[in-house]
Amino acid sequence: MTTQPQFIKNRITLSILLMLVTGNAQAVKFNLDMLNAEDKANIDFSNFSQTGYVMPGEYQLQVKLNGESLGNEMVIPFYPFQSATDLTSASDSDELPQACLAPEMAEKLGLTNAARQKLTTWHDNQCIDFSALPGVMLTPNLGAAALEINLPQAWLEYSDATWVPHSRWDNGIAGGLLDYNLNTSFSRSKDGQRQRDISFNGTAGLNAGAWRLRADYQGRDSQVSGRQSYSQRNFDLTRAYLYRPLPSLQSTLTLGEDYVNSSLFDSWRYTGMKLASDERMLPPRLRDYAPEIIGVANTNARVTVTQQGRKVYDSVVPAGPFRIQSLDSAIRGTLDVTITEQNGEERKFSVSTASVPYLTRPGQVRYQLIGGRPSTWDHDLQGQTFVAGEISWGVSNAWSVYGGGTVSQDYQAAALGVGRDLFMLGTVALDVTQTTARFPDKEELKGKSWRLSYSKFFDQMDADVTFAGYRFSEKNFLSMQEYLDKRYQGGDRGRQKERYQVNVNKRFDAFSLGLNYERQTYWDRGDTEQFGGSVGTYFNLPSLDLRNLSVSGSVTRSQYQGRQDDMVSVMISVPLGSGTVSYNGSRSRGRYSQQMGYYGLVGQDSYSMNAGIDSGGNDSTTGQFNGMYTHNGDLARVSGNVAFASRGNSSLGLSASGGLTVTGQGAALHPAGYNGGTRLMLSTDGVAGVPLDGLGVKSNAWGIGVLGDVNSYYRTTARIDLDTLPDDVEAMQGVVEAALTEGAIGFRRFSVLQGAKVFAVLRLADSSYPPFGASVRDHRGREVGLVGEQGLAWLSGISPEGMLTVEWAGKVQCQVSLPAQIGVSNLLLPCPVTASN
Repeated sequence: MTTQPQFIKNRITLSILLMLVTGNAQAVKFNLDMLNAEDKANIDFSNFSQTGYVMPGEYQLQVKLNGESLGNEMVIPFYPFQSATDLTSASDSDELPQACLAPEMAEKLGLTNAARQKLTTWHDNQCIDFSALPGVMLTPNLGAAALEINLPQAWLEYSDATWVPHSRWDNGIAGGLLDYNLNTSFSRSKDGQRQRDISFNGTAGLNAGAWRLRADYQGRDSQVSGRQSYSQRNFDLTRAYLYRPLPSLQSTLTLGEDYVNSSLFDSWRYTGMKLASDERMLPPRLRDYAPEIIGVANTNARVTVTQQGRKVYDSVVPAGPFRIQSLDSAIRGTLDVTITEQNGEERKFSVSTASVPYLTRPGQVRYQLIGGRPSTWDHDLQGQTFVAGEISWGVSNAWSVYGGGTVSQDYQAAALGVGRDLFMLGTVALDVTQTTARFPDKEELKGKSWRLSYSKFFDQMDADVTFAGYRFSEKNFLSMQEYLDKRYQGGDRGRQKERYQVNVNKRFDAFSLGLNYERQTYWDRGDTEQFGGSVGTYFNLPSLDLRNLSVSGSVTRSQYQGRQDDMVSVMISVPLGSGTVSYNGSRSRGRYSQQMGYYGLVGQDSYSMNAGIDSGGNDSTTGQFNGMYTHNGDLARVSGNVAFASRGNSSLGLSASGGLTVTGQGAALHPAGYNGGTRLMLSTDGVAGVPLDGLGVKSNAWGIGVLGDVNSYYRTTARIDLDTLPDDVEAMQGVVEAALTEGAIGFRRFSVLQGAKVFAVLRLADSSYPPFGASVRDHRGREVGLVGEQGLAWLSGISPEGMLTVEWAGKVQCQVSLPAQIGVSNLLLPCPVTASN
């Protein structure tokens, strides 16, 4: 019997021989004297005699374009190739089988129009002939179950490291989803009054093809007991709508309830239809940026962001400064922010999302067309049918013109503007809007609103965004929402007069700076103001062996509905062990707060603890403690927080967020889910517990895992975490890629083997052995081993009672039935000849 060292030596020798023939398309005759084998007559290297040789037939392969996956495995036939341009140049013996890609695959390769026009077909027009495109190579890699296509960039549309052309975008598969965000709190005050509050929000949806049906929901159950007892309970289906992407138009079509999100006009709610350009379909450097909110939390505070009553963000943040940057870049208009501390104290302010000057690339047009009727929170139609639209045209590299209008029977608005690219100095835009509003009592109000805006983008890694805007509105100027409030609600929200707005984010070599400021004045009520500024720096203290220390300061001011809140905060953090020690001092409403804290990690989980005192003002000094623990689990993201004060106030909070995604390929609970957004479902071939993407997500009992919050229209790469892969699992293909359209449920399959790894001896019916170099494959055609001398093979990923096939001389020669128990010692496996032989 061949010893294990001899077997390993021969496997190494075979590997070297295969590498020597790589890149040589001609037939190769192997020098068998290099092998330390007794029976050199029983060797079959026919599968390796020509680089890329594949027997004619059908194979389950994944198509990769220049190393990037184009989707899941598909059945690809191989036929003897004969180019349509040279049907008589080769004899049958010289024809090398090649992969047959169906003509419709040409649309998924991202070819330029000129390249597509050069393509022809072969094998009765069933296969694409790439002969007219120099440099194109189709290389089968059966070991990796892949067909690798090399296409020179000259034949491809524009792409970069994260973005691919729309021809390669994936609408995903049909399925349903339910995303949720749950927050609960239990508090008790010093006078014995208790409060329980449960709130939730999320999105339910269905996908079919490119269509997405979505319904946003939110609810609350609150109960107070003690000296004053009351309860409140509500549930609202805040919005229901249907939409689909239209990549060929770089637009999205939306039907149902929605909000006008415009760079020209203020937002209002309506029911109807919208066809609008979607900047997320543009390359990343040409896209918009999302709104940002800066603030400071005294305790583990809950931050809620709403737009006209609809929640767009709801989460608990730890004590200290916070910056929310995860809002959707499609959100426009005024956002109401509420910070709720654990003692029930609330601070409110509003933020208007910055509208970047409406500039468009030369020769391109961006547009939005909306039709319908305004609607209320209760889904009632209110007001007259309207048509609204806006358009921007890139006249040249420097100039853009834009405009738009809203027309109904009693309300009209028209806007016109011009934008100028100042190149090194940024971009600037100026526009004016004229409105006319008529009321049943014959009153007619006409007014203008002027706006000047400026922005500058930096594309370097430490990018910053600067936005500055000024707007002046005449007293009789009414936005659509102001008109609706005045006519149907019997009052004014407040007529806007002037608005100043600045947003700055900059990272310098020594420190970082963040700033947002907004001041809004009104003709008929008090002003509102919101300011958030932060500055921070990192440094080292080599003498104390301390590195990456940080000092940051922040200032916030919010003036909202006649109430003004100011806060100044300083934070110092020092890395210590696997965590960070911090000091946070702040002043707000005449009181000083000082806290010492520790933040640490436990695997994928995190925790924080803070203890401190509050003093000053007209109240006595109090001590406090608060802590927070966040668990990033396989099924959900769960966090708990607790707070105690020396004066008898205490609170406990729990929150959870995640989603459920169900498709014909399987179902899974997952920790990430946000407003019915794009997600990627991953299959691990029925193997449970496979770690995915290093984010704490694992495949469930059915071999399904879901990555939520996947970026739309970007190239997304998902990986199996090989460092934590179980010992009995082997990833044959551990990386997949996808570029998904908005709201899609993508599906990708990893090639995973689970089972024993063992030496086995294969014997034929006549007691001889399969030849050296024969391939052993499982029921899915994946190679699980190669036969060595005297039938010895190292098999991996085999399961009890499974079936294996052994191939040589270009076909399947015999089959192996695995026993019910597979031990660690060598197996003796009979290999009867198949019926076809």
